[in-house]
Amino acid sequence: MEALLELPLIIGAVVILIVLLIVGLVAGTRPRRRPDEPSVDDVAVVQTPPKAAPEAEEAVDVEPQPPAEPVTPAEPLTSLERFRRRLGRARGSLGSRVVTIFGRGVTDEAWEELEESLIAADVGVEASGELVAGLRERARAEGVTTGAQALALLQEVLRLELSVADRSLARRADGTTVWLVTGVNGTGKTTSIGKLAARHTHQGEQVVLAAADTFRAAAAEQLQLWGERSGARVVRSREGADPAAVAFDGYASAKASGADLLLVDTAGRLQNKTQLMEELRKTKRVLERDAGPCDEVLLVLDATTGQNGLSQARAFMEAVDVSGVVLTKLDGTARGGIVIAIQRQLGIPVKLVGLGEEVDDLADFDPDAFVDALFAEVAQDVDLDEDPGQP
Repeated sequence: MEALLELPLIIGAVVILIVLLIVGLVAGTRPRRRPDEPSVDDVAVVQTPPKAAPEAEEAVDVEPQPPAEPVTPAEPLTSLERFRRRLGRARGSLGSRVVTIFGRGVTDEAWEELEESLIAADVGVEASGELVAGLRERARAEGVTTGAQALALLQEVLRLELSVADRSLARRADGTTVWLVTGVNGTGKTTSIGKLAARHTHQGEQVVLAAADTFRAAAAEQLQLWGERSGARVVRSREGADPAAVAFDGYASAKASGADLLLVDTAGRLQNKTQLMEELRKTKRVLERDAGPCDEVLLVLDATTGQNGLSQARAFMEAVDVSGVVLTKLDGTARGGIVIAIQRQLGIPVKLVGLGEEVDDLADFDPDAFVDALFAEVAQDVDLDEDPGQP
């Protein structure tokens, strides 16, 4: 009986041993971990949420700033500033050369070199000789011994050469003022008319342009463009029409509308000089039948042509009474002495000068500003104050 009672105990013990053996085998297959390493059960898995798409920036109320100071328009250039800026080529040629000459002393050689410089600047051979002779005489009489004194005397003499009683453009007290503009094609005649028109329309005047240069292809079209640009009215006809008739119609239109100013563009080149001058005389004569004497007859000359421009001027002066010269492209020449040559040899004043391509670069000629600009900023580069004759 006792043996039967012990049998279940033995069987139970064997079963327990088998279970323990199985558990040990299973535990042995698991990876071993460090004592300080947490198990999977001890760690919480954290998933990083996907980044949200960037949202539009939120509007922010910004305190309004006080308005910026209004931009003040640049002050108009003075005559001296305008001439100084635009006469760099003439200053670099004539002005610098003369300063260098007097920087070596007031000698016979200096006077000879001065005469050569004036000739090279298109003052003219005869005029240059007379100017230097008079300058030397004054220098001896006034005891001029230094380069600075000689340069100051030269500037004074040049101002005297260019001095005239009046360079203003004549205007009528009542009615339409008439300016007849002439000159060889290519000198800037039509462009000068356009710039004059722009000047006066900007001053609140009513301006009419008469396209009486009917023999040059596209001349009327060019003047029409200037009329549109400046706000002036243009009177024109077909190509080859009678210039005198166009000028007459221009005045009739200007008078009927109460315009302040009529600018007449005339032919600058025909088959020969005789025909050109005859057409010019006829145009002026027909125009003046109704308009009365022209208030100005302006001759346009190209400064870059130098002495050749003087021969052109004489031909036009024989045909009509020229009252003033418009000297274009003065900023583009190193021979600024042509201004003195015109004054001395032709006896008519330069009233307007072209100093650039902009619409407001047709400037009133200012003799003082012109002479100052020729020598501005160059004398400081040469010592003119020391008298070479002194120890």
